[in-house]
Amino acid sequence: MTTSAPAVSRAPATARPIPREPPVTTAARPSNCGAATAACSPAMSCVDTRIPRTMPVIAIHGAGTLGGTLARTLSLRGLAGKIRLLDNSGDVAEGKALDIRQAGPIERSDTRIGGGALPADLAEADVVLLAGPVAGDAEWSGEKGLDALQQVAEMNRRALIVCAGAGHRELVEQGVATLGIDRRRVIGSAPEALRAAIRAIVALEAGCPASEVSLTVLGAPPDRAVVPWSQATAGGVSLDGALPPAVLARLRTRVAALWPPGPYALAAAAAHVVGAALAGSGRRPACFAMPATERRGPARALAMPVELAASGVARLVEPPLSPREREELQAARAD
Repeated sequence: MTTSAPAVSRAPATARPIPREPPVTTAARPSNCGAATAACSPAMSCVDTRIPRTMPVIAIHGAGTLGGTLARTLSLRGLAGKIRLLDNSGDVAEGKALDIRQAGPIERSDTRIGGGALPADLAEADVVLLAGPVAGDAEWSGEKGLDALQQVAEMNRRALIVCAGAGHRELVEQGVATLGIDRRRVIGSAPEALRAAIRAIVALEAGCPASEVSLTVLGAPPDRAVVPWSQATAGGVSLDGALPPAVLARLRTRVAALWPPGPYALAAAAAHVVGAALAGSGRRPACFAMPATERRGPARALAMPVELAASGVARLVEPPLSPREREELQAARAD
């Protein structure tokens, strides 16, 4: 059970203009282009037209292992006009950002990335990711985690907040219940990493690429994770038809052991979630999110497929469930 956190006072935010990156002026390739062709003019370069033409600013709160991995992963995705890696140990954050920036020419990344001391640049961010500090090199958690989330909430009242750690379900809950953050603005991305891990082991059993495995994750990992196996497919074929019952039973028992994901998977999941939010696409990553209305007792953050917009959660999506899966989800809600 989530323990009640002490009341945290919130200072009023001071309204001030939010700086923006200059608009991107490059044109997109023709819709039929798979590579550079004669149809491309000399001034034309490739941009993903799903990403806003005013490129967003992304801030990472905490430059520990997860924060540094996040910074590199995001820089390679080309999702941001600027990335800021921030920590109380500003010199370490600057050093990590410099290392990533110097690798840019090798990795063909032109993303502007810098580091600095907190709380600089939090106010201008369109997306803030909570990771973990250099000191102790662990995810934000407990009182320090709540303090970090409060700092973000007070300095920026519009950004999407993505809690990237495996243990950040409680942080999402406290952000809404204790700090009063709009439930649509704060989510946790770790369930998407678990979803990827399950897809990987299913692919091994089914003998197909993981990209051809379709499934999602609900509930409260690890002990209360709910995988709707009844809806899962591999290569377009239902798992019930693609795999023997004994193999499916073995897969079910392996889910809890896949938690917690490591920093590379967590960073990839967070970057995927940020990309889905900025693109406003039809992708439905699995995220820790708070329900729209409170049930009996304290509201709980649960893993659910979510539809995202740049401002946050647009809709929680509960897939069709078998009676057994519905019972498991109800147990996760009540736990």
